[in-house]
Amino acid sequence: MTPPVFAHGHLRLYLLSILASQPMHGYELMQALGERFGGTYVPSAGTIYPRLAKLEEEGLVTKSTDGRKTVYAITDAGRTELENRQGELDGIESDVTDSVRRLADEVRTSVNDAMKTLRADLASAAREARSEAHEAGRTVKMEPQRQQGGMQLREAEMVLNEFRHQVRADLRGLAAGGKLPENTVSLLTSQLAAVRKSLRENGAK
Repeated sequence: MTPPVFAHGHLRLYLLSILASQPMHGYELMQALGERFGGTYVPSAGTIYPRLAKLEEEGLVTKSTDGRKTVYAITDAGRTELENRQGELDGIESDVTDSVRRLADEVRTSVNDAMKTLRADLASAAREARSEAHEAGRTVKMEPQRQQGGMQLREAEMVLNEFRHQVRADLRGLAAGGKLPENTVSLLTSQLAAVRKSLRENGAK
């Protein structure tokens, strides 16, 4: 099971530290958190707003209306809270750094595993084709097709390797710009699974 990004109570303190720089509305807070995590983690509204409500209840933040937006600002009591818990906040910053590395590793692992599975499926399909040709007694007649199949397999593996490098470059670019979506891993997994399914279905025809 993937460990939580923040330990119990730490997200509230971290939100308070972000608001110490300037007042923000909820969406801006979510964006600020996403930027600090390089886009590998973006909290939902259901995660942020209950914490903000608790901070307001404790007198650590206030909220005001700016058009249709609700803007949150830290209070003097909130700044005092930050000063008193500075050591704890430093530990949270260290945990955030570790979480960013862990989440980035999970994205890389997901991509690598998916690519390995695709290559294994291609190799398996090629072996099955050779085995079927042999059992049917068509080894000689199928030799040109087997050679063609081997060439296609090598070309497919080259395409997969190039795709892997391109995806990694894209992921790093998005992460560096703080634009890596929260659903990156699930999106990669579902799309690569769709490619596998398509390969199997075409091979069965």
